[in-house]
Amino acid sequence: MDNPIPEIDKICRQLMTIEKPKKLKLLVVDDEPDNLDLLYRTFRRDFNVLKADSGVNALEVLATEGEVAVIISDQRMPEMKGTEFLSKTVPQFPDTVRIILTGFTDIEDLVEAINAGQVYRYITKPWDPTELKAVVQRAAETYDLLKQRTEELRRANAQMALLTSLVNVTQLSTSFESTLDPISRAFGESFNADVCILQMLDANVLAPIQGVYSNSGTTENWLSQDPLAMQAIQTGQIQVSVNVANDEKLVAVSHYSENGIKAHLIVPITYRSQMLAVLSLQWKQPYALREDELKLIHNSAHLAAIALAAIRCC
Repeated sequence: MDNPIPEIDKICRQLMTIEKPKKLKLLVVDDEPDNLDLLYRTFRRDFNVLKADSGVNALEVLATEGEVAVIISDQRMPEMKGTEFLSKTVPQFPDTVRIILTGFTDIEDLVEAINAGQVYRYITKPWDPTELKAVVQRAAETYDLLKQRTEELRRANAQMALLTSLVNVTQLSTSFESTLDPISRAFGESFNADVCILQMLDANVLAPIQGVYSNSGTTENWLSQDPLAMQAIQTGQIQVSVNVANDEKLVAVSHYSENGIKAHLIVPITYRSQMLAVLSLQWKQPYALREDELKLIHNSAHLAAIALAAIRCC
């Protein structure tokens, strides 16, 4: 296998120019308006703060906004206690870190919630702003660590699924062409792409033989007009634009806007110095590729090249 490090390092330098991630989301829940406003003012500089005045309304906020990093909830609220509300968020948002505010000695409820993993910490009212800020900062760091571990597990499972798919395709294929769609699907699903195209080459020119995966069921193949695809073929190296809207080379290329593609990765599929195909992974939102993901894609492309070469020779 060719050494991927110089190529990966070059792409990683490009990724360093991406806009910094937005503030983490923090949901504060309290039925007392003054407390709710105080919590908002305390954290608005460091977090994207969402507010709700009851557990019911907080569940509606989560249904609209999706996962948040941290939830701070009052315990004593009408209709639904804080611990009851927090318990309802666990199945859908297991990585969210939960903090309860209590002005009462509801020890039984709190101990049960903490033991069940539903509450990270509890803070007594009236709270000390410095202490609360410190607790929330540690909660945010815990959330980041949980998300990192979840993502590492997802990538490991994706790699295993991709390897299994490639082996199965190689063993069960009835014709060369019949392998291309399953390989495209395996790559598309493994890397959460909206579209994946595996297009064969003939003497370094795009050939009509291709495999296509689309999570919407339809796609237009415009690789023959695409600057990234042409550059990948010419150089034999991975080409990537993680945010087309900020890419001067691509922002005026019409097929990106026409197809709603916001990020694009082109990977040459090369076996023994012969370029067999190009793999196009397309996302309909800016996509934050990490160095380990790039290496996984690079290594998986090499395995795909071996599989394609083996099938073609049969």
